[in-house]
Amino acid sequence: RGAFNKISAISEENKDKGVICSSAGNHAQGVAYASSLAKIHSTIVMPKTTPYLKVQATKDFGGNVVLAGSCYDDAYKHAQKMAKEEGAIFIHPFDDMDVILGQGTVALEILEELPDIDIILCPIGGGGLISGIALYAKEINPDIRIIGVQAEGANAMQRSFKAGKIQKLDSVNTMAEGIAVKKPGEVTFNIVQQYVDDIITVSDNALVECFLTLSERHKLIAETSGVAALAALKKISVKNKKIATIISGGNMDMLTISSLINSGLVSRGRLFCFCIEVPNIPGQLLK
Repeated sequence: RGAFNKISAISEENKDKGVICSSAGNHAQGVAYASSLAKIHSTIVMPKTTPYLKVQATKDFGGNVVLAGSCYDDAYKHAQKMAKEEGAIFIHPFDDMDVILGQGTVALEILEELPDIDIILCPIGGGGLISGIALYAKEINPDIRIIGVQAEGANAMQRSFKAGKIQKLDSVNTMAEGIAVKKPGEVTFNIVQQYVDDIITVSDNALVECFLTLSERHKLIAETSGVAALAALKKISVKNKKIATIISGGNMDMLTISSLINSGLVSRGRLFCFCIEVPNIPGQLLK
């Protein structure tokens, strides 16, 4: 949504410059897809730790993928350097008003379907999605509560929100790589400070549990960062309220899905793994 809105705004005379972005996967695919539709050359810088499926999907949408660094922030620095050297247009994944306004169409659709919504729960990485949602929702109804959700090991926006100024993490430690950002954006932080009511965190264990519930009960596959808002429902102590949770991002390879399912089943006591040593004598396995 955000990438498409930003690229749609590029003038004809600037299309030849091409675009460059940095992303852990979702923004990457959006930029690659929107650029292909607009017939603009796109280069996508992704962390070396990005799952294979996201890299391949970005290439399939027409993006030229460059792998650099171990996390989003490393890829971001590399992409900015490339954009400066090549004179290309940098498409920021969250700290850009065109991107933010594009993301805000999520809130538009929620309110079209549920005009009397009380609370919207939204995952936060750099803050682009929640900024767009908050801007639109609060404009329509200032009483709607907007609550952001971050992974415990990547809670830069939550710390910044509480401190009243931008805080940068030294490192991030979470399986939710889609929202693992060390430093929030300047534009998004200002919007979040003004329009977001609260920010809470969820553990990686809660993300795994929620992934299993979503896939088993609803037959929906979402990546760990995509289920953060749903996992946060257990931390919301309200009654008789209408709550929308944003499930965003479903880019995982089969090995990761299998690993998450096994982890979830083990934590629920439905799968038990053990090792046993037996003498190398006939009949021991039976015994």
